[in-house]
Amino acid sequence: MPGKDYYAVLGVKRGANDKEIRQAYRRLARKLHPDVNPGDKAAEERFKEINAAYEVLSDADKRRKYELYGDQWQYADQIEEARRQAGQQRFRRGGPSDGFHQFDLGDLDLGELFGGVFGRGRARSRRGEDIQHATEVTLEEAYHGTTRVLQLQTEEPCATCGGSGRLVGAVCHVCQGAGVLVRPKRLEVKIPAGVTDGSRVRVAGEGRPGRDGRRGDLYLVISVRPHGRFQRKGDDLHTEVEVPLLDALLGGEVEVPTLKGKALLKIPSPTQNGRVFRLGGLGMPKLGAGRQGDLFVRVKVLLPAELSPQERELLEKLKTMQKVGEKT
Repeated sequence: MPGKDYYAVLGVKRGANDKEIRQAYRRLARKLHPDVNPGDKAAEERFKEINAAYEVLSDADKRRKYELYGDQWQYADQIEEARRQAGQQRFRRGGPSDGFHQFDLGDLDLGELFGGVFGRGRARSRRGEDIQHATEVTLEEAYHGTTRVLQLQTEEPCATCGGSGRLVGAVCHVCQGAGVLVRPKRLEVKIPAGVTDGSRVRVAGEGRPGRDGRRGDLYLVISVRPHGRFQRKGDDLHTEVEVPLLDALLGGEVEVPTLKGKALLKIPSPTQNGRVFRLGGLGMPKLGAGRQGDLFVRVKVLLPAELSPQERELLEKLKTMQKVGEKT
């Protein structure tokens, strides 16, 4: 994405903090996700753009390099090494010792520099960059764990030019100077139970290749879709259940939905409207901990829509009894 302003892509200011960047990314990711826009090529391209922007701006080191070198941020290490060597050469020749301030980026042979070649042609070994991929899951998938099949385009160092993009001073005819070859790849990734918004699932060795052949990693950045019945707070879940008036008055049992089936909740007599019960161990799995949070159930007392004459008569008697009890 040469020349792209990553801040503009996410719609944030240059001084935006991590939270603002993360919120902007999640908002755009949910709007532009391919599952929400099937067949929309423009949305798909925008989705790729915001992922590329978030990959850089969400990483403190990459963001620092981007703000220093713009669209050449990936080559920051090579540029700084070249600056250092240029400063050493000037020092040996008796010139200024501060190579950084005397060095002009335009003096570099970018074709050689980005191919990992410095001075005498020695290749610089460097691990490949990590990449990130936004992935949305349902609350049920976050509870049970799930898998995602990704259709990726992987980059492999060009064997013809050894990843330099050049052949004896000319552009490599196989990779057209890119130094890498792009190939389609199908990858199945397991998402563990208990993931939350912002969880990162690491897939080792599926990132971009480095000059020494070592690949970076792929990270799935998880967002959990809001649920219609359950509200998640950390590893706990909160829900509401309707309880008939007589069960609230006299006691009884009601069925409570959970993410692994139904559970019975015993209602003591009497139970006030709005009372909250805790069902231990029926919340979300704690990621990597082997235990679960709790489910909190708020009672909503359900009044009858209408009363039969007999029911009204009985309730009137109950009302009279309560008044007599209050006087005595």
